[in-house]
Amino acid sequence: SLTACAEWLWSGYPVRFPDLKIAMSEGGIGWVAMLLDRLDNIVDRSGYGLGWDLRPSEVLRRNFWFCTIDDPSTIETRHRIGVENIMVEVDYPHGDSTWPDTQSVIAEAWGHLPADELRMMCSENAAKLYRHPLPDVVLPLD
Repeated sequence: SLTACAEWLWSGYPVRFPDLKIAMSEGGIGWVAMLLDRLDNIVDRSGYGLGWDLRPSEVLRRNFWFCTIDDPSTIETRHRIGVENIMVEVDYPHGDSTWPDTQSVIAEAWGHLPADELRMMCSENAAKLYRHPLPDVVLPLD
């Protein structure tokens, strides 16, 4: 995912088409914070990407969303990435899928996170990205 994301970014398409939305699924989020750091360092050191109105890290945050299953160590980088750019994935029907136990897996791995951040990553971000309505009432786990 890191390579695909960098290729998308450096292609210039997200700069030319600022409303383009790209979801990087199947790759986790452990690499995203590092890429954010590297992108701006590349511009600062080489000049590549100069002439863009935004820094590469800003383009990444504007145009890209990242999916993760239940990575307990990398979720701690969520504020560097942007909570609004992270979505939970269940990876059904693959072997590492959390389905049908996704809610309990999230409760165990991310239960310590603020409720508003959980809502964003578990439903609101995807609903906004894919322009899908959310239900008026959300049922509890129990």
